[in-house]
Order: sequence, then structure tokens, then C-alpha cells
Amino acid sequence: MDYIIHGARSAASEAQARNGPRQSASFTLNLFRGRFEPTQVFPFPEPLSDDQRQMLQELVPPVEKFFQEVNDPAKNDENSKIEEGTVAGLWDLGAFGLQVPGELGGLGLSNTQYARLVEVVGAHDLGVGITLGAHQSIGFKGILLFGNPQQKEHYLPRVTSGEYAAFCLTEPSSGSDAGSIKTRAVLAPDGKHFILNGSKIWISNGGIAEIMTVFAQTPIEKDGKTVDKVTAFIVERSFGGVSSGPPENKMGIKCSNTTEVYYEDVRVPVENVLGGVGNGFKVAMNILNNGRFGMAAALAGTQRAAIAQAAQHAATRVQFGKHLAEFGAVQEKLARMAMLQYATEALAYMVSGNMDSGAQDYHLEAAISKVFASDSAWTVVDEAIQILGGMGYMKATGLERVLRDLRIFRIFEGTNDILRLFVALTGIQFAGSHLQELQRAFKNPTAHLGLIFSEAGRRATAAVGLARGADLSSLVAPELRGAAAELGKLVGEHGRAVEAVLLRHGRGVVEQQCVLNRLAGAAVDAYTSAAVLSRASRAARRSLPGAAHELRLAAAWAEEALGRIPAQLAATRDARSQAHFQRLGALGRDVADQGGQLCPNPLYL
Repeated sequence: MDYIIHGARSAASEAQARNGPRQSASFTLNLFRGRFEPTQVFPFPEPLSDDQRQMLQELVPPVEKFFQEVNDPAKNDENSKIEEGTVAGLWDLGAFGLQVPGELGGLGLSNTQYARLVEVVGAHDLGVGITLGAHQSIGFKGILLFGNPQQKEHYLPRVTSGEYAAFCLTEPSSGSDAGSIKTRAVLAPDGKHFILNGSKIWISNGGIAEIMTVFAQTPIEKDGKTVDKVTAFIVERSFGGVSSGPPENKMGIKCSNTTEVYYEDVRVPVENVLGGVGNGFKVAMNILNNGRFGMAAALAGTQRAAIAQAAQHAATRVQFGKHLAEFGAVQEKLARMAMLQYATEALAYMVSGNMDSGAQDYHLEAAISKVFASDSAWTVVDEAIQILGGMGYMKATGLERVLRDLRIFRIFEGTNDILRLFVALTGIQFAGSHLQELQRAFKNPTAHLGLIFSEAGRRATAAVGLARGADLSSLVAPELRGAAAELGKLVGEHGRAVEAVLLRHGRGVVEQQCVLNRLAGAAVDAYTSAAVLSRASRAARRSLPGAAHELRLAAAWAEEALGRIPAQLAATRDARSQAHFQRLGALGRDVADQGGQLCPNPLYL
């Protein structure tokens, strides 16, 4: 966590030192200032050219057919290995090089095109999805993002033609705190190689990857002192000194290869430094930020498939003389499942669309998409099992496998707990930098009248109840204007809550994780609401066949999500909530100190 928080602080601090408070088109960053920024939300992104859309229409059907007719997810799970015929077929389809440029052997897909194909995979087999994602979403993604021309020309054709890639960051002593890694790389006396030693755990594709992006501490000179900073390296198994442990026995995604990887005096050419010595943190965070939208796309597919299975059962299963779908409780379950899937899909394509349009600030939105998608998919599949009842618990339906597969998604590539803190702390840092500038402006008001009147005036009118929030009526369909008005109002409320938190806790806000979680929860609800309002308004504007249904889904989601925000914001400041957070903290410490539940069984008193 410290590593992620440090990254949030340093990025904002460096920008402020250079140019004053950083400006951004990010909806979520500006939400923490209480400012509604529509640039990356309205209208809903439509980044595909006619040629790209045509390419998708040609690619999707054969991929769907392959997963329906060739891939066998039950057998993959049972054997803890993807069948050889399936693997060969995936390489033939080009599934391992979706975003590699065509001239280097790949399909050259945009992020949005990639999301659509990943959604197909997520609907059928998450274990296969992890094998594909570990290879390209993170495994060689650093080469795509940071590789120099020579590195790209040397490695990208190989990762599209049969050689697996892996992303090697996690270690036994470092989970979410990536800054505590112990693997080291020291420049050899010849000055031409780094000598790499250490180990990594839980590496997807770890036992089969030939090409790895490995992160290690390297000594560098800074301000006249030698300090350790993380550096990213491209490491080949063929360098020698690279070995792997046996495949891990996992709860789910069993067919994906997960192992420990060991590095013993591996000689890595200096030409294989990725992104510059000491820049490993930047490389790792950009790889993870860049790939998270793919997880949302895959899990949107998972949810869509589960909903179809549950809906078909509800429409045909008769109990007490009625089909299950006629019962209000089942209808509510299906409605909520559909709302969650709709919002997840909206997030995936909003983030990928903004990335394709050249947006630079999308890291908080990508983090939200990962958190929301993994939480939602768990809920949707769990409810699908509930609708199927005992049948859903049986292996034959496949849902128990999907639920097992899903559990890891809330943990890896940044646990949801850490990502919520990341969203809150990064947003607070952004808002705080603007507040500091305002404070400095008041020290010399004559020279900063414009800033004072724009920022302080906005806050002053809000404080006396004059602020009306952003006017979003022109951005959404008429049926959604009430929800949009409520969203605009709550954006202002979010900014005031952040300001109050900063005034109360100052730098100590880093330790107020219960407060941070509420601010992050409100941000998730605000951003998902904006996404569905935008998506449904697009459907209405274009008179799409399902527009009326989309409008109902968006209205239903916004009604509930926006309704949660006031309570979450109130919990960041009211005395009762603060006392409850302290009580929970004390209870948790007691349980940890005593190694479990303190209370004895009542029968023995």
C-alpha cells in the first residue's frame, strides 16, 4: 500500500512543483474537487472507425465459435491445464497478440477492439482468459508501452508466434507493498550486464514463459548517495539461471499456469532495461493501469453469460404452479444482475474508448472499473446459482467453476481494498493541491483575484446554499435529466466532504482508512452513475433497438447508486460514524492480538 500511496503523492507533487496544481480531464479526479468534468464521460465514447468496426465484425464470430465448439472449460478445470488443441487454436487465431502492431506479427487492435474480444473470452472460460491476459495485458505490455524500437522489433514478433510472456512483480515478502521487493540486480564489472538474483511468487504463466518483465531493486546514485530504486528488465529464460517451481494448486482458474520463479545469477544485458534504470515503479504502475479495463470487459462477459443461464432457468422452471420468473423476488434478482452487468460493460468501454481517444488521465477510472467489475461479477454469479438452486450448486451447470474462478479477481493486479485507497488518496492529493494554491492566493489577493473569485466564490456560494450543481440537462436523454441533476449536485457535495476531511485530518488522512473507503465508495457510485447515464443517452440519441430498456436500467442504477452517496459522505464527518470507526478498529486489534475470536462458547460458561 505504501508504494501505491507514494506513487499517488509523488505524481501530483511533481506536477505541482513544475506548473502549480495539475489540471485534468478525469471525471474522478475532479470529483474530489467538487467539480463536474464531462469531457471523458459525455458523450459516451465511440472511438471505432468504420474499418475497425468491420474488423471486429469479422473477428468476433470465429472467436465465439471457437470457444463454443473447441474449448472445453470443464476439462481444462479438471485437468488443471488447457488442452493442447485449444492452445494451438488460440495461437492460430492470433489471440496471444491482439494489440501487437500488424507489422510485428500481431492483429494491431485498439483498446476498444481488444475489450470486445476479451469479453467473449470472459463469457466462456476465465482460466483461459488469465493465460491470455497474463501474456499480453501485463506480460509483454511493458514492451509495448516502454520498449525502444530495438526491443519491440526483437521481442514482439516472438510473443505473437509461440513464446509466452509473464509479469513478475510479486514476492513472498511483498504483496500490495511492491516497494518492499527483495529481488536485486547489480551492474556487473563488465558494465554490459546486470546480475539478477531473487524470486517471485504466484506468477501467471511463470512455468511456461520464455520472456518475462521482471522488477528488481537496483542501486543508483542520487544526491551524492547510493539508494535502491526499482528497475524493470526484460528477462529470457534462455539467459540461464531462471527456473520455476511446480504449478500452484489453486481454488480457481486452475488451467492457468501459476508458479514461483527463481533467478540465480542471471546475466541480463543492459540493453534489456525497460523504461530506464530506477523507473520500475512508473513502468509497473502504467502496465497495471493500462490493462485494468480488460478485466472489466472480461467480467462483463462473465456476467452476461451467467444472467442468460439464470434467465433461461427462471423462464422454464415451474414451482408452486408458476414459472420462477413470475415471482417478484426472482424478478428483483434478475433486474439487479442486469443493472450490474450494464454498468460494468459501460465502464469497460468508457475507459477503453477514452484511452483510444488519447486520454492521459484514466488511472482512477480504470481502477474503479476493476473494483466494480470484480465485485459485481461475484454478486451476479452468486445470484445466478441462487436462482438455479441446488442445480446451480452442481458441477454440470458450470457456475460453481465460474464462482471459484472469479474469487481471484478481487485480489490480483491490485487488491480491491488497496485500489479503493488508491482512488481516495490520489483524488484527495489532487484536490489538496488546488486548496493549497487557493490558500497562497489569499496571502496576495491583489495578484490572484481571478483565482479567488473562481474557486473561493464557488465554495462560498455552496456553503450558504446557493450552489445548484452542474447543469447536465443537455448531456442526457430527457428521461434521465432528474438523475443527472442529482449527480451534478452530489459532485459538489463530494468536493465539500473532501475539503472537510482535509481540514480535519491534514496529512493524517492517510491513516483514516474507514473515511477513505467511504470517499472511494461515493466515487465509484458517482462514476458508474455517470457512465450508465451517458451510455443510455447514447442509445436513446441513436434510437438503438434496446434504447427503452437501457434507459430503464440506467434510471434504476442511478436511483440506487446516487441514493447511497449522501450516507457515505456523511460518514466521513459525523461524530457517530467516527466513534463507530474507532470501535471497529479496537475490536479488530483485539481479535488480531488474541489470534481469533475472544468470546468463549456460551455453553461453557
